[in-house]
Amino acid sequence: MSTEEKPAAAPRSLAEALRGRDDAALAALLRSRPDLITPVPTDLTQLVTRAGTRASVVRALERLDRFALQTAQALAVAADPATYEELLGLLAGDDGDPAVAAALPRALGTLREQALVWGGDDRLRLVRTARELLSPSPQHPSPTGLGPSVREATAGMSPGRIQEIVATAGLPSTHDSVSAVASLAALFRDRTRMAALLDEAPHESVEVLDRLVWGPPYGQVTADPAPRLRWLLDRGLLLPTAPGTVVLPREVALHLRGGRAHRVPEPVPPPVETAATHRPQVVDATAAGQAYAALATVEELLKGWDEGGPAVLRAGGLSARDLKRTAVALDVTEPVAAFWVELAYAAGLLASDGEADERYAATPAYDEWRERPAAERWARLATAWLTATRTSGLVGGRDAKDRTLSALGPGLDRSAAPEVRHRVLALLAGLPEGAAPAPGSVPARLRWERPPGGIRGGPAGSPAEGGRGEGGRGPAGSAQAGGEDDLRSRLARWTLDEAELLGITGRGALSTHGRALLGAPAPRHPEAEPEGPGDKLPVHHRPVPPLAPLSPTEQATATAAAARLLAPLLPEPLDHVLLQADLTAVAPGPLQRPLADVLGVLADVESKGGATVYRFTPGSVRRALDTGRTAADLHAFLAAHSRTPVPQPLAYLIDDVARRHGHLRVGAASAYVRCDDDAVLNEILADKRAAGLGLRRLAPTVLAAQTGPAVLLEGLRAMGFAPAAESAEGDVLIARADAHRTPPRSAPEPVPDGPPVPDDTLLAAAIRAVRAGDLAATAPRGTSTGDRTAGGELPRTAAAETLATLQAAVLTGEALWIGYVNAEGAASRRVIAPVRVEGGFVTAYDHTAEEVRTYPLHRITGVAEPADDED
Repeated sequence: MSTEEKPAAAPRSLAEALRGRDDAALAALLRSRPDLITPVPTDLTQLVTRAGTRASVVRALERLDRFALQTAQALAVAADPATYEELLGLLAGDDGDPAVAAALPRALGTLREQALVWGGDDRLRLVRTARELLSPSPQHPSPTGLGPSVREATAGMSPGRIQEIVATAGLPSTHDSVSAVASLAALFRDRTRMAALLDEAPHESVEVLDRLVWGPPYGQVTADPAPRLRWLLDRGLLLPTAPGTVVLPREVALHLRGGRAHRVPEPVPPPVETAATHRPQVVDATAAGQAYAALATVEELLKGWDEGGPAVLRAGGLSARDLKRTAVALDVTEPVAAFWVELAYAAGLLASDGEADERYAATPAYDEWRERPAAERWARLATAWLTATRTSGLVGGRDAKDRTLSALGPGLDRSAAPEVRHRVLALLAGLPEGAAPAPGSVPARLRWERPPGGIRGGPAGSPAEGGRGEGGRGPAGSAQAGGEDDLRSRLARWTLDEAELLGITGRGALSTHGRALLGAPAPRHPEAEPEGPGDKLPVHHRPVPPLAPLSPTEQATATAAAARLLAPLLPEPLDHVLLQADLTAVAPGPLQRPLADVLGVLADVESKGGATVYRFTPGSVRRALDTGRTAADLHAFLAAHSRTPVPQPLAYLIDDVARRHGHLRVGAASAYVRCDDDAVLNEILADKRAAGLGLRRLAPTVLAAQTGPAVLLEGLRAMGFAPAAESAEGDVLIARADAHRTPPRSAPEPVPDGPPVPDDTLLAAAIRAVRAGDLAATAPRGTSTGDRTAGGELPRTAAAETLATLQAAVLTGEALWIGYVNAEGAASRRVIAPVRVEGGFVTAYDHTAEEVRTYPLHRITGVAEPADDED
């Protein structure tokens, strides 16, 4: 018998079973089913009522692992109550299965812990709501593929027909239908007699049973069944349930299955196989390289949106065209571009600007983020990814209303995403150091830990006859296997890909800094001495302990530790480049922030990789001059930051562009062009490319345009000129590199997956409240009603003893009975949990009234321990 039940007597209800649990067992229940504590129930009766609601039971069943769910499914088709031996027989079969026998105590313990099963091993009961969900019915087949029992299938059958079946099966006739049905069920459960009966069956009849044995158990028959079906119907091996429909009784199916409720019991989780093993140093170096590339990608993404990014769709999100442009700019695929966009959004670095013409842009937090050390910047991205519920893998798919899901748009939140990411990385942490998992093994493990579609089975219909009732169809696929493309499996695959992109893993294996991000302990060497019975198994067959998600404080500590481990692996930023005669500059590594910013304006990036190649062009030099720098400034900058002499072609390019820069002036008329050299203006007017600008001469040195200044500037530059903008006062306007930023924005909040798991403090307080409320609800109260007591004695103690007992209860947190006389003279007995005693008053939580109240000490007649008040 489980230690959770009272040894003196078997519990008569789930409430009684929970009442016999200690505080640790109750805490385990509330931690595994946090919906039961929201809000805190007043007593155990309310807790049991809440635990039996359909929504709560469905939620609990959906979070069971495959074998625990198979155990619950077996109990749903077993007798109520069932013994441990009966349950073991349903799961292990007549021949027995050592793995099932070894795993059943754990699975049953899980069901008991979560209050889905109660009772001792001699009287196991599945809670009623779970039995209703998992029991077979024509509308909702059981995941086991079993049908109704003989008693259930014959409930509407005439007594005469029942007696005919009993006689044809070779059983003695009885005086009533109940005993006849019991006799028939006993025959089907008797392995010896049932085997003898089936030995007499025609081969064709056995084939019909074979098609129905693993479910669905229902079939279709004609009004005039074939002889092979008539033989089965006459002996009750098939029973009619409706006109034209028959069912294979549960007892018959179990005999044909060898006593097993499931075709393939899965007591042991599938191992996470190792595909390859790399040296840890190689894994860490690869992951660090990916981490640095991730930082560069996010910076490149947001730098491209410095002047205002793509427009926000009316329904929210990024258009498919803008996502494609982003992918081309980053030189990645569209799904990968969606990942980087969503990651920047989850980290609070990207948001919409909220303007009338709403566009996406970097947030002020991005500028602060850029100034942090590289390892800290990576840690912020990694933590945001680990805890975000937004799922970029869904981009491009369809929602329930057949609308396309867009990046940064609504409908991408999946509350299971953080838990799946954490679990996938925890499975990688359970592998030997440097080991990468085999493809498909991680999703397979997750499908075992949280099987999809395991509460209800597949479609209920399988013809027993084929053609128009004569051919038949093979058994349906296992309902427990679930679809290959279920959400958790897709999340697992996306997690593995995204972790590699982000540098949490390297070559598929979890890196040292990735392990620290989880708060996981350092792995033991595969050849280390085993520490326990489980460690005697091969490494990849050892159970992986679930790493609990960290609290915000613990996660902050783990993030800082991951950043410290990553920092030495990242390359140091350089303060120099190598200038070449072909108007290029080579950065042999990452550049320091000021150098990278200036060089990004002065030159265009031509190629990336281990070394970045920048190319100087007339347009890029003009761009640098537009920021207010002179030719002398650019020469000095290049000389200071180049390890090679400044090539003569580059110096000539800078001087040539600077000589022509600002020779033309553009201002607002709508726009105008002025130049001291009227020959240049004549050249512009004569150029056919200027036709679209609407130019006309106002004076020998001034042209007016119909377009705005910005369009005029771009048009003249496209014609090969180098105009400069000027202010209303005639001064040259300097185009600063100030970028467009959104107002301050906070990162999107993850969508919770149900109520949060309560912490230890809340659990302790909730258990105290439930215990005290249960005591108030179950303790004898005489003939008291509400606050008034018509009979029964009030606790009576001396004033000094009353005060001392109340003060002690404040320290211990114990509940007390008090006698209380109110201002009208009405006496009552109440159960209170004192919180504070001062100034002649006691403040306490009154479990009778379910609220906090304050009582004058002089009106309290006395106090008593709850045990002292019981009969």
